[in-house]
Amino acid sequence: MDWLPWAPLVAASFHMSEEFLIPGGFLAWYRGYRTDPSRITRRFLAIVNAALLLVCCNIALLGRTPIGIAYWLTISALLCSNGIWHVWASYKSRTYSPGVVTGVGVYVPLAVFGYSYFLHSGAASIGIAALACAIGGSYPFWSAAYHGLLKKS
Repeated sequence: MDWLPWAPLVAASFHMSEEFLIPGGFLAWYRGYRTDPSRITRRFLAIVNAALLLVCCNIALLGRTPIGIAYWLTISALLCSNGIWHVWASYKSRTYSPGVVTGVGVYVPLAVFGYSYFLHSGAASIGIAALACAIGGSYPFWSAAYHGLLKKS
């Protein structure tokens, strides 16, 4: 079995486990981190995380097709940027952000490995990798914009 298409799903599962199970506490931490905690609900986080798991399943099912590889690169960039966001949020809040360990220890190395592998093997062009990185890596910006819109409404 080819493990690489499944790696984002496994990585996201580990990350969510750190956020919500062991040690957990992400919801309470995130409510303290954001300025308008009333908008951050269990339902909101469940929907976002369920959607991410579905996307990761889709990547695995697409496998090493050209679209599957582009999708893999995009989502791994999103996951990597989320891991980096956890570091930033821990720094800003001066507290442990549930998810920072798997964000740095799993998401970032997975993206580095995947980008290197797919580029060196010729499975992805530099253009596709750059576009995927730009789209996936933009996650912190559109997430911040979304939270800014919620704050204004």
